[in-house]
This record gives sequence, C-alpha cells and structure tokens, in this order.
Amino acid sequence: MGGYGGWVFLAIIIALALWAVGIYNRLVQLRNRFKNSYAQIDVQLKRRYDLIPNLVEAAKGYIAHERGTLEAVIAARGAAVTAAGRAAAAPGDPGAMQGLAQAEGVLGGALGRLLAVFEAYPDLKANQNVMQVQEELTSTENKIAFARQAYNDTVMEYNTKRESFPDTVFAGMFGFREAMLLEATESAEERKAPKVSFK
Repeated sequence: MGGYGGWVFLAIIIALALWAVGIYNRLVQLRNRFKNSYAQIDVQLKRRYDLIPNLVEAAKGYIAHERGTLEAVIAARGAAVTAAGRAAAAPGDPGAMQGLAQAEGVLGGALGRLLAVFEAYPDLKANQNVMQVQEELTSTENKIAFARQAYNDTVMEYNTKRESFPDTVFAGMFGFREAMLLEATESAEERKAPKVSFK
C-alpha cells in the first residue's frame, strides 16, 4: 500500500510541476509578444527621428530667424532618441516607458510649434521637399499610433495573465514584473498648433 501511495504522490508532484511549467511558458510567450510589439514601435520611431533633421534642414533657408524653434525641435529629437533607446533596451519597464512618453510629448509640442511657423510662409509650405517630408512624417505618425495600440493590447493581455490567480503566484516567483503601457502624454489642447501672429 505504501508503494502505491508513493506513486500517487509522485504523480501529483509531476502534475503540479507540469502545470507550473505551463504557466511559466505562457507568461514567457506573452512577455515576448509585447516585446516584439514594442520593436515595431521602435522601427517607426527611428524612421520619424531620421525624418526630422530633413524637415529642419529644408526649413532653415526660409525661417533662419526662427532659430529658437528649430533648435527646440533638434533638442527634443535628441532627448526622444535617448528615451527611445532606453525603452528599446527594456520594453515595458515603467521608468523607460514613462520617460519615452514624456520625451515624445515634448517632441510633439516642438514639432507642432515648427509646423505653426510654416503656416506663415506659403513658399515654405509649397516647397516640394518640405511637403514630401511632412507626408512621410504623417504616414509614420499613423504607423506609430497603430504600433502603439498593438503594443498596449499585448501588454494588457500579459498583465491580465500575470495578475490572475494562480498565475500571479508563479509570476512573482519567476520575476515577471508588470509591464507599462505606452500612452501619449500630451492633451488634445497641447496637440493643437499654437497660433502665430506677425505684426
């Protein structure tokens, strides 16, 4: 009888181990999915960061006296590139995601002010290079928005699984930390280009 009880105990231990392995593997799979989703955002952010100097360069000849605006865009781009590098190294990390969202908000505001300045210069707005870069930027912004939505969906799925019982017990034991969403920080008001008046 003791031998039979030992086999039952061993079977229970094996079943529990397999169950824990299944939970672990599912958490790994979900974590890898949101990291892959972030990689899609990273590709589009790099594309946008590459386009911004082209826009500034094309605008320089027309609005040289708006040096402060141009420098603000370049500085904001530099900060966003640094923040994006940190986020790419640790997708889902709360500090990295928050830093990226803030840097992107500042860059969005700086670009908004630059585009508002463009409104006062019809020749600049009609420039073929400027128009092309603006179209590419708009297309890239749309891709970033779609990629961010996909990333946020996968993060939500991962966090839900991680917080559900009994998965939460194993998540804590195996070091599966909460992942943070990537949200736009600027409000609708901040997204509006400021009015520029020349008197």
